[in-house]
Amino acid sequence: MSGLASDSEMIRIGNCSGFYGDRAGAMQEMLDGGRLDVLTGDYLAELTMLILGRDRMKDPSLGYAKTFLRQLEDCLGTALERGVRIVANAGGLNPAGLAQRVGELAEKLGLAPKIAYVAGDDLLPRASELGLGSPLTANAYLGAWGIAEALTAGADIVVTGRVTDASLVVGPAAAHFGWGRGDYDALAGAVTAGHVIECGTQATGGNFAFFTELGDLGRPGFPLAEVRRDGSSVITKHAGTDGAVTVDTVAAQLMYEIQSARYAGPDVTTRLDSIRLTQQGPDRVLIDGVTGEAPPPRTKVSLNTIGGFRNEMAFILTGLDIEEKAALARRQLESWLTVRPAELDWTLSRLDRPDAETEEQASALLRCVVRDPDPNKVGRTFSSVAVELALASYPGFSLTAPPGNGSPYGVFTAGYVDAAQVPHVAVLPDGREVAIAPAAETSELTDVPEPAVPQYLPAGGFERKPLGSIALARSGDKGGNANIGVWVRTDEQFAWLTQTLTVDTLRELLPETSKLAVTRHVLPNLRAVNFIVEGLLGEGVAYQARFDPQAKGLGEWLRARHIDIPVELLP
Repeated sequence: MSGLASDSEMIRIGNCSGFYGDRAGAMQEMLDGGRLDVLTGDYLAELTMLILGRDRMKDPSLGYAKTFLRQLEDCLGTALERGVRIVANAGGLNPAGLAQRVGELAEKLGLAPKIAYVAGDDLLPRASELGLGSPLTANAYLGAWGIAEALTAGADIVVTGRVTDASLVVGPAAAHFGWGRGDYDALAGAVTAGHVIECGTQATGGNFAFFTELGDLGRPGFPLAEVRRDGSSVITKHAGTDGAVTVDTVAAQLMYEIQSARYAGPDVTTRLDSIRLTQQGPDRVLIDGVTGEAPPPRTKVSLNTIGGFRNEMAFILTGLDIEEKAALARRQLESWLTVRPAELDWTLSRLDRPDAETEEQASALLRCVVRDPDPNKVGRTFSSVAVELALASYPGFSLTAPPGNGSPYGVFTAGYVDAAQVPHVAVLPDGREVAIAPAAETSELTDVPEPAVPQYLPAGGFERKPLGSIALARSGDKGGNANIGVWVRTDEQFAWLTQTLTVDTLRELLPETSKLAVTRHVLPNLRAVNFIVEGLLGEGVAYQARFDPQAKGLGEWLRARHIDIPVELLP
């Protein structure tokens, strides 16, 4: 387990990818920018698994993130020369295939890295017998121990399939420090560090609510974590890179795509309500105090299916009588269709303003989205009818695009199977296969009771202001659900936030959520509340139930809503 890093008390782990399609030059930037022991890359998301599944349907030898190979072609020699291990989940649905391609690339470059891969997550051949139906992809979220085994065996490069994002950090840390399966606090600390850096520059100022406070965001540097033996870490970035690492940029990423105060994984359940953040200096944030518990007995499985076919036509409505124009277009289109699709959804976006100085500012958008299992029902039989309205409908008729055929859309669901039914295998550089046992100790996942918080009594009056005058937010998607994490900077603001921003208040501020199930979780150490909005995103990102299908702007919409804020809490 030694040899992973020269410092026995700290391992320096960087990130160079937060998604499939992230900045292509980031791997080189991280290798050139300063000292690293391990460089990780996260290439997988729910939508990515669907994309890779369709790749595999066309060519069984594919199913991995092809961009990883292109990055490695430029960087493999540098990484080997500097002793930087590379750990990436770019294997997607075919880690063995990617490992083979990496070997071929290395041979072409005249290099001889030790290559390992982690497999076993692909449950598709057994999906039906496991009660998972007949999906296009079925991948269990594996943990960190296969990665740790591969690194302990001397691997220079480890590629995986669907492991949890944080496992890319936990595995190297566990190998370096020799942690055991029951070292829950240390493992939970590494999970927290992994969760912070997994999405790349979101930890260094990207997608940050108070971005105007930061310095140069021209090309934010990617983050890295200095993980210590006890699981605590310092989040930082290479010197001289743009962006910033602050308590709030770290908190923003911690609030991203989480559920309750218990953050479950296959190796440990991390108590998010135990996390402490401390600014230690410029671009250095300490994470400590994290506690962990035994993982749940069941493993989450990412399931993607082809839900059918979809198409969309968008009408531009300009000037007066917008509502009446929209009603006419809708009535005409629906009556002119010879075959009605299974789903036909209309959305009117009132982007127009009165007495506008430009035509664009005087216009609204009317979107019609159709879905059906039969591609013919959402193809030209739909889109051509929209075009046929051109000379027979509302004044100023125009469309944003010509008619076209429909395209397949995916549906994401989460399944769960007993952890013992999921094989987890590390294939070492010498070809040996090592089976990784599931966790011996487990604990059922339960919600943490909402903690008591101090009551806030305003000393003066109120001003009606945007919530974002004092609150930051970060939102994202988990299947068909959305989360909105909201936090503030002072204890007084937090006391006011918890008693004011209730589930009922959220529903009032965001009318789209009014008829949906919403739960709230309070995280006092982060001065934060996290909301889970069930069903807002329909059947997942690929379903595209709303114009912001990943709920990335949901938190910013909430921050823009006006609410009565005590004057003494305003900046």
